Amino acid sequence: MSLPKDELPIDNSQHLSDSEYEAPELAMVEVSQSVEQLTNAEGDQQAELFNDMLEESEPGTVALLLESLPLDERYERWSQVDADERIAVLDLMRADPRNGILDEMPEAELDSLFSQISPEDLIEWSDTLPDAMTERALSQMGERQRQHYDRYDQYSENEIGRYAEHQFLALNLTSTVSQAQRFFRRIKLDCNDHVFLLDDDDKYIGSVRRHDVFRAAPECTLESLLWEDSRSILADASLIEAAEAIEHSNELEIAVVDTSGIMIGRMTLRTATALVREHYEAQLMATAGMDEDDDLFAPITVGARRRAVWLGINLLTAFLASATIGLFENVLEKVVALAVLMPIVASMGGIAGSQSLTLMIRGMAMGQISSGNFMSLLKNELGIGILNGVLWATVIGLIAGYWFNDPIIGTVIGAAILINMAVAAIAGVVVPMILQKMNQDAALSGSVILTTVTDVVGFFCFLGLASVLYLY
Repeated sequence: MSLPKDELPIDNSQHLSDSEYEAPELAMVEVSQSVEQLTNAEGDQQAELFNDMLEESEPGTVALLLESLPLDERYERWSQVDADERIAVLDLMRADPRNGILDEMPEAELDSLFSQISPEDLIEWSDTLPDAMTERALSQMGERQRQHYDRYDQYSENEIGRYAEHQFLALNLTSTVSQAQRFFRRIKLDCNDHVFLLDDDDKYIGSVRRHDVFRAAPECTLESLLWEDSRSILADASLIEAAEAIEHSNELEIAVVDTSGIMIGRMTLRTATALVREHYEAQLMATAGMDEDDDLFAPITVGARRRAVWLGINLLTAFLASATIGLFENVLEKVVALAVLMPIVASMGGIAGSQSLTLMIRGMAMGQISSGNFMSLLKNELGIGILNGVLWATVIGLIAGYWFNDPIIGTVIGAAILINMAVAAIAGVVVPMILQKMNQDAALSGSVILTTVTDVVGFFCFLGLASVLYLY
């Protein structure tokens, strides 16, 4: 919701203050000590200690403390959080623990909570909330808030339009500097450095900077102060594209517009920073087949079910590698040293491939990889793989030959490592591109496929070469 262009509005912003936003990072230093104090206390002593922490802590710290407690203690301590602080605390929690608390709340308390929630918060929560819970929250909203929710909900989870902030200062071209000055003095919004100028149809025209507003004569029109470098972001732009746009603009806020040019909200530098951080947390957790919203104290059956699928996939790839080894039982029986050296071949290929894979995933996330530079990148990574392959194949080959007093085994492992590292470099570049074409998450699936490729190729080359040289 833009603030009215023709009258001075009342600020009902739900945005966090600077200290609240920074609380999660600052709390990291002392949260472990606070958690230890809470978990060592029991009953009334723990409740009293938590009350003291509530008085001294920002919502971000409270969210971390609650997430760090076992479920039964978490729900008890949640009851001590003031009603006015609950939205802010839940908003800074991960999805799983937040949903767990909502499930435990009595219906009356839940309705009271949802009556305070903003469309922006509900949009973010709805990504993981059950549909019934989202509908319950919407039923507690006014008609105008529901309209804002529907407007944002038309965009996907990867589009900035979904997370645009609808609280912003907006005026028309004929408004005066004195009006803008009153807006800035009366209305306090997070990262607010512009007043946005819209026409009568709410189409974005440009913006005027706070600095210019307070330097100009009160009777001047805002049109005369229109900033020539005003920028906007399309609502269907990806989160990473939008974050890059505001980063490169050196501004605190940028207008978010739909395809017809209507301003639907704004994105702030703070929002962009949070989105990028969450994106890379998701990438990191995905490499282990997990979700960044997973609860630290998720119920055992829930946690086991989530991880079982991932373990099953890894089991299948392990069987594939084992089957490859099984093809060369004869040479393994004859040259036992091969079994000792096999892990080195797989490990070197796996590390080389993961380096290329990490580079690709980062480049893809930042929008730096395209069909135009794909072949150049492939050649570059292959060159690096071969150069490192020659170096380490020589080193490991000499060590293995000396260790087992057998130059043949040194030659075999050296050749296998060289081939495997070259193949790993190719796979590290090609696999994520293929997964992207298939609309699959490269961070989630890439490492499993890459490990399978390097294990199978490494074992096959190593044991295949050994079979040729030792058995024939």
